[in-house]
Amino acid sequence: MGRVRFLVTFLVLLAGLLPVRLAWSAAAPERGAAIIDPGALRELDRGRFGLNRVMLPARSADAPLTNSQFFALPSMVPVRKALDAEFDRYISRHKAGLPNETIGVGNSFDFQLFDRALLYSPDTRFVLAGIVNRMDRAYVHEADCGEIRLIYRLTRTDVQETTGEGAVSPRLPVTLNVVLKARGVAAFDAGGKALACADIARRWLAAGEWPLTGAALAESLAAKDGPLDLTGPEDITHIETNLQIAHAPKSAVRDFRTDYLLKVFDYDARSKTFTEAPMENQIDRERILADATLGREFKAWLLEPSHLSEFDRGTILVPDKFLAKGAIAPTPVGFSTSDLQPAFGLVQGDDAAVEPLFKEADVVAALKKAAERGVTLQNVRSVAGFERRLNDITCAGCHQSRGIGGFHFPGVDWMAAKPNNSTVVPASPHFFGDQIRRRDILAAMRYCKRPDYSRGFSSRPQTRGSAELAGTEYEDGWGASCYVQHANTADNDKSFKSWTCTEGLACQPAGNASRIGMCFIK
Repeated sequence: MGRVRFLVTFLVLLAGLLPVRLAWSAAAPERGAAIIDPGALRELDRGRFGLNRVMLPARSADAPLTNSQFFALPSMVPVRKALDAEFDRYISRHKAGLPNETIGVGNSFDFQLFDRALLYSPDTRFVLAGIVNRMDRAYVHEADCGEIRLIYRLTRTDVQETTGEGAVSPRLPVTLNVVLKARGVAAFDAGGKALACADIARRWLAAGEWPLTGAALAESLAAKDGPLDLTGPEDITHIETNLQIAHAPKSAVRDFRTDYLLKVFDYDARSKTFTEAPMENQIDRERILADATLGREFKAWLLEPSHLSEFDRGTILVPDKFLAKGAIAPTPVGFSTSDLQPAFGLVQGDDAAVEPLFKEADVVAALKKAAERGVTLQNVRSVAGFERRLNDITCAGCHQSRGIGGFHFPGVDWMAAKPNNSTVVPASPHFFGDQIRRRDILAAMRYCKRPDYSRGFSSRPQTRGSAELAGTEYEDGWGASCYVQHANTADNDKSFKSWTCTEGLACQPAGNASRIGMCFIK
């Protein structure tokens, strides 16, 4: 099994390099929905989208905000306190679960902990690595027309990037997402009239067709009537952090493993601070399994037909009382630890030692009840489909699906000597595969149509009838996620039977117990 997991991990990471060729082409899938041009990001970082201007809009100095200054801001004090508590909790739980393996900073430990000193150092700073349009999330807050995300990557400023064998990058495995309303303060005129979501979508889609790069693109994006003209610090709703809290090299007792800590902090306008918040759809499995009453309530709520329909479409919003305020996402998937996936132990078949919250009969009955009420389900059409969706609606489960390590958007390293080099991987296969759906929603908004906010599974994109991704690793090409078809088609799982491979490729499973695999040459 160790060799299988290693091979799958290697192939997934290798496949993660493929989007670069398409991403930088004229037909880049993210066009109109994300900004990943390195030269433009460099200029925007030096201007009003540098973290210094975003977090301190009244700041007159142009110097970048170092992390020692950033985490000393009154608004960030609760964030640092919460992150430190998560580090302490992780170390304590690790020592209790793996008492024979050491954990600490440096290569001498079995589990090598991220050096917190670098997170709060005067020699590191968050650098703008991408800007992503998430108006496809307008179903969360329709009045805001969705979100715009400024994504920053932690970078050392005291280390020069080297090239060639043994090259060292100053970038560190930590991202900070600053999330803003798509329709913010600048989208309202003096009389209080709001700019329509259609006009905001039009700006983004138009920018995707501009033949501009570098400083010229940055200037146009931020100019009047440009998509970024409407975005400012006053529109911040929350921030999200994702950091590689620890990793363990492959050894005689374990495969290679990396753990990622995910957190969300809402902005409190009254206290002017970022406060720890429940993570959207991050099911608190430990609490739900430990509290029978809470578990029964969650089960009844989720299996109710209207909620099951939203669950199927990927637009469900789980109530806060069922959610966690932090998550550890291990990579690669395949470990037998209870914190591996949010649904572990919740659905029958996960762990014989744990009484499952959702038994097979429960799910089958709920699917039948939904059908009787006229609810048509697109994705969740079996127990296996239910379990997969239960994982990938969560932050941790999604980050374990077709990511680059534990990230979906590592971002562009424009500080590199050659930022256009083909080794640059700005985003994961999951990110690029989802761009067709996101642009489809933007187009619907642009023409004042009701958007279809539904999405497929994280492992297999919803293409909306478009053939743009056909033959690529995003849909059915080499490296794509697939389902091993049974000779008797009636035996194929209804949730995954459409996950086929293009001509000349065959679906090869990740292990003997799974029919989910990847498309490779026959």
